[in-house]
Amino acid sequence: MKAHAGNSSGPAQAVPVFSRQFARVTRAGGVLTLFVCLWLTGSASARAFDSAVFPLDFTTIRLGNASRAVLVVGGIQGDEPGGFSAATLLATRYEIESGAVWVVPNLNFPSIIRRSRGLHGDMNRKFARLDETDPEFPTVRRIQELIRCQEVALVLNLHDGSGYYRSKYENYLCNPARWGQSVIIDQETLEPGVFMGALAREAAQVTKEVNRALLKPRHVLHVHNTNTAAGDKEMEKSLSYYAVRHGKAAFGLEASKEFPVELRAYYHLNMIEAFLRQAGVRFKRDFALTPEGVRAALRDNLGVSFAENRIFLPLEDVRPAINYLPLPKGSPAKAVTSKPIMAVLPCPQGRDGELCIHYGNRTITLIKPDWREVDQSLDAVRVTVDGREEDVPFGRVLGVEESVRIHPREDFRVNAIGYDGGRRDESGTTLRLKDFMPRFSVDRGGTLYRVEVYKKQRFSGMFLVRFNKKNARMATSGAVLPDRPGPESSLGF
Repeated sequence: MKAHAGNSSGPAQAVPVFSRQFARVTRAGGVLTLFVCLWLTGSASARAFDSAVFPLDFTTIRLGNASRAVLVVGGIQGDEPGGFSAATLLATRYEIESGAVWVVPNLNFPSIIRRSRGLHGDMNRKFARLDETDPEFPTVRRIQELIRCQEVALVLNLHDGSGYYRSKYENYLCNPARWGQSVIIDQETLEPGVFMGALAREAAQVTKEVNRALLKPRHVLHVHNTNTAAGDKEMEKSLSYYAVRHGKAAFGLEASKEFPVELRAYYHLNMIEAFLRQAGVRFKRDFALTPEGVRAALRDNLGVSFAENRIFLPLEDVRPAINYLPLPKGSPAKAVTSKPIMAVLPCPQGRDGELCIHYGNRTITLIKPDWREVDQSLDAVRVTVDGREEDVPFGRVLGVEESVRIHPREDFRVNAIGYDGGRRDESGTTLRLKDFMPRFSVDRGGTLYRVEVYKKQRFSGMFLVRFNKKNARMATSGAVLPDRPGPESSLGF
């Protein structure tokens, strides 16, 4: 289930989006279900938005349909983007053909947004004992309940670790104190009869398989047995050991922090796929499992919709700020994003009244709202685009080769953002790319523009026109990847 911004030409494109609210969508191989598990409320910025509650949830995404499930957890530590990025791709770009996979891509979502290991301490050290006054108590209890579910038979906890684990000291980066490029087990085996309970053997098989796909010899994976029950007091508090204590096979997967995010996610996905094959899960994905393929998949399919999809914004090439976007009050708290590690939140102090759109560790753009009441009497407008007539629903992207004209309608007016024809109502006007001022485009390439419709002072809806500008420059930097420095440095993060 993906968001599509539409092509640069052709008819209006439907824009289905990935919901972080309660949703159920049937797909081949099973049912995908999302569960809301955590709410962030009460910040000073949120109070500026009429005390709206802004959801910042961890979600459980269920793929496939079987009595035995693999649970994959990402984002328990918010400064490890390789893990939560890989989990996000697993949740949104894989199809389970046989078996069941449950994915939690954003367990510690507040810490992901703030690029912090943990806003209230290390969540991965809260699974042995936890006071009810701890702010993360509800989150930990809910993931514990999920681990204990009868269907869950295998737990994979994704991390980014420092350096390269080696059983013997080789150098500063390659030694027993490092955790990167390893599969972590807490003990050799579980009780006889436990599914995949021969932990050491299963982990060895995974490392053997993944090591066939190494990009460099130094990236070799090893099995790291912490022998937790023998006295490792820190690992006794971990999520994986909690699963082991409840009779579930559990493994920690560690990609190296020496890598950029796409390479970390590449190795994570190789490890996940190896475990899925061993668990008898059949699957397919819609991108190439290469660093380049992973990078493209992380960049692709970024979008957000507001007001029940009367407003949709593609964000792959978005400008740093979108000014005076008409929004009904309360709609930001109900925004729907295309990836489970995206969120729309009030910006930090000093930018009161503005909204920041986050993607993992990054703030990819901010919105300066123009708060409006909504008129719901109209859902689409009639247009002539490149000589043909059609109805364009709000929340869509319309591809335009040469020109578009919105048909006049009594009591309604049109505002094409970036076009100045000297008229208050721009319906009936032929719009061409050359007539728009590029600084008003939604995208940095200068091809995507807002067309807003109003009934008197009330906002009815918006669609986008994407002009087919030959050789348009699109962003090619790593700006939208979750671990890259970027606009957040100027937003107070």
